[in-house]
Amino acid sequence: MNGKLLAMTTTDYLISAALVLLVIPQIIGSRLTMRTALLPVVAVAAAAAHYLKSFPPQGHDLRLDVVGVAVGAALGVASGLATRISRTSDGVAFAKAGVLAALLWVVGMASRSAFVFWATHSGSATVARFSRDHLITGAAAWTAALLLMAVAQVLCRLVVVRLRARQIPAAVPAPAGV
Repeated sequence: MNGKLLAMTTTDYLISAALVLLVIPQIIGSRLTMRTALLPVVAVAAAAAHYLKSFPPQGHDLRLDVVGVAVGAALGVASGLATRISRTSDGVAFAKAGVLAALLWVVGMASRSAFVFWATHSGSATVARFSRDHLITGAAAWTAALLLMAVAQVLCRLVVVRLRARQIPAAVPAPAGV
């Protein structure tokens, strides 16, 4: 997934696996704290910083970016909506991803790695032809679109879960003597 869309390195596989494995805390469930909000944001920002070397605006690259953001946003919103939200006994919001939410997360994160693997192996001619036919300038455009997709997925899930958590009423303490 580097700027040249060369074969994935061990580091690339580790970064992809780490992003996919961010689903584990979501499945286990966690209190909605600043730390749990920042972990996926920092992880995807680190991946973007590692891979995003340019942001090509030529040809139809911007359209590809918009498609990436739209797909990522759709996955993130759907994952956020499929996450169960409740309150702990001390009133803190608690989020737990169900099967659908986890599946959407994994589909989004793993599909990018699968695309890069395919594009650098048996699908390279297809990607080159598609890029040429649709005026996409090259590997940097694909890298940017895939990273924007990841960022949109993470941020949209985060926003949806946080907004939904705000709608869950705080636990009402039992009256004294009851």
